Amino acid sequence: MPELRARALDAGAPPPFASSLRDGATVAVIAEIKRRSPSKGAINEGIRAGDRAALYADAGARALSILTEPLEFGGTTEDLLEVRARVGLPLLKKDFHVDEAQVWEARALGASAILFIARALAPHRLDALVETALMAGLEPLVEIRSEAELARAVATPATVIGVNARDLETLIIEPWVTERLLPAIPGDRVRVAESGMSSAEDVRRAAALGAHAVLVGSSLSAADDPSAALRALAAVSRGAHGG
Repeated sequence: MPELRARALDAGAPPPFASSLRDGATVAVIAEIKRRSPSKGAINEGIRAGDRAALYADAGARALSILTEPLEFGGTTEDLLEVRARVGLPLLKKDFHVDEAQVWEARALGASAILFIARALAPHRLDALVETALMAGLEPLVEIRSEAELARAVATPATVIGVNARDLETLIIEPWVTERLLPAIPGDRVRVAESGMSSAEDVRRAAALGAHAVLVGSSLSAADDPSAALRALAAVSRGAHGG
């Protein structure tokens, strides 16, 4: 890991993630490049990461989410490198991260932010990984689905907290989870609504709950006109509780 850490620290500073999501009068869209998923199977196997990233940047995405896991999501680490070379937006490495080496790899690949799923990590591991991410110059996005997980996330210095409406065990979308938890995230954190976002009306509902940002993957990847679809999502004004 020393060599990986050295490569990470030698990389140029990535674009800021949290401030990109918080700034602006509209809800920020984190557009995800997703070829397939466990819940939907094949979505768009032919996506070229760099080309799709450039399209999303032109259509108003404020950040991009990159999946590098090959079996379930069809991603590669080369996707992240290719996207970093094509666009100047902040990039979220959105994989299952459980080890410090993955954190340093994300930084070396050019990510601005990294996902940690609270449910998948013991409290001490979440704390340690958040601290490692900050040390590496990455902004952690801590994903939650319960009040207990929210309390754990808030106890860390992570600036960005996401609520995933999808139950990762059943793969069912449960909108009431977002409705309950998103408004409970403290105003000094960036609030992200994840999963179940496919229309401007979905984004408006998230905005009314206080979302600064929404993460949208499958619907954009499957859209016949992804540019038009993203422009519609990115035009939604922030709610009164957007912070």
